[in-house]
Amino acid sequence: MKKSVHYGSAFFKIRYILFEVREKYKRIEVRRWLELSNANQSLTSAEITQLWTTYMNDAGLICQLEYFTAQTEDEAIKQAAMHGLELAQSHINKIEDIFNKEDYPIPYSFKLKEDVDVNAPRLFSDSYLLYYLHQGAQVAIQAHSVSLGLAGREDVYDLFSDCLQEQISFIKMVHDILQTKALYKAYPMLPTPESYDFVQNQSFLTGYFGERRPLTGTEINNLYGNYFRNALGSATLIGFSQVATNNDVRKYLVRGKEIAQKHCEIFGSVLHEDDLPASTRMEDSVTDSTTYTFSDKLMMYYSTGLIALSVGFYGNSMAMSPRRDLGVMYNRLLNEILKYAEDGANIMIKNGWMEEPPRALDRDELAKKKK
Repeated sequence: MKKSVHYGSAFFKIRYILFEVREKYKRIEVRRWLELSNANQSLTSAEITQLWTTYMNDAGLICQLEYFTAQTEDEAIKQAAMHGLELAQSHINKIEDIFNKEDYPIPYSFKLKEDVDVNAPRLFSDSYLLYYLHQGAQVAIQAHSVSLGLAGREDVYDLFSDCLQEQISFIKMVHDILQTKALYKAYPMLPTPESYDFVQNQSFLTGYFGERRPLTGTEINNLYGNYFRNALGSATLIGFSQVATNNDVRKYLVRGKEIAQKHCEIFGSVLHEDDLPASTRMEDSVTDSTTYTFSDKLMMYYSTGLIALSVGFYGNSMAMSPRRDLGVMYNRLLNEILKYAEDGANIMIKNGWMEEPPRALDRDELAKKKK
């Protein structure tokens, strides 16, 4: 009896080993097939665009984080910034490898010797940097998720899959530091309903005149999040404006600060109507330094990037706000920042700072060259 059990166990063990060997062989064959497929598969427009954009963002981020790691006093926050710097540098190296294999030109982007003085005096507080890292990680997670969905080639897919996993771990790291230092900005609380309910009439959608219904959880989240991002953006633009050297850039940054502060007031007033708290302002996280720190080119790139993010967040907020008055509000604010974005683009073009992104061929221009 014991022998039969022993032989039976050995038999199944051998079958399991053979199964594992066969599956491993299959995986190797699939890997080889994918490598051959990648060798003959050019990068798509989506893949090139996402790689190019990630490269530009991380190149600029490296300049900022090199400065922040040199100036930050809090050890835990410095470690987080250094880890973010390592991640950004690894992304740059991997993207360069992909572009080199494709003979695709490496973006000029940003350089440490040209776009930052890491020895400049402190411009922002440690708490500002922590909020900046936390918000940046949230944006990066969204961006890498989109890039992952657009990736067809295995090497590009693996890159953005790794980027996404890294950012998930990174945001947890920053989140824990915020919690430890009692700096985490918690969203407003909601009461627990007695039961589920359904919307009874069209007044759920109104909001122009008369009594407005209370805000939904989604509307609260968007209003609170937009307030916080504008508060962070206002502090960023104040610091940038203090160290800008170009007069047009300085005026543009001051104007952006004023827009961000006005939007904070608007979002805060809507929240206060329902006796809900808004986030806190961050102007006190900026020092009085006026010494050159970042190049005007880098600051304009990030300022216009902040606007692009706001356009996305406002558009999403408008789509998710059933109350009509909120839709009108977001539409008005969108028009304001779109005009601001256009003016920023004109400044960058005028000074030769806007690097052209990947685009389609200009067939008409090719036809002219033929002549």
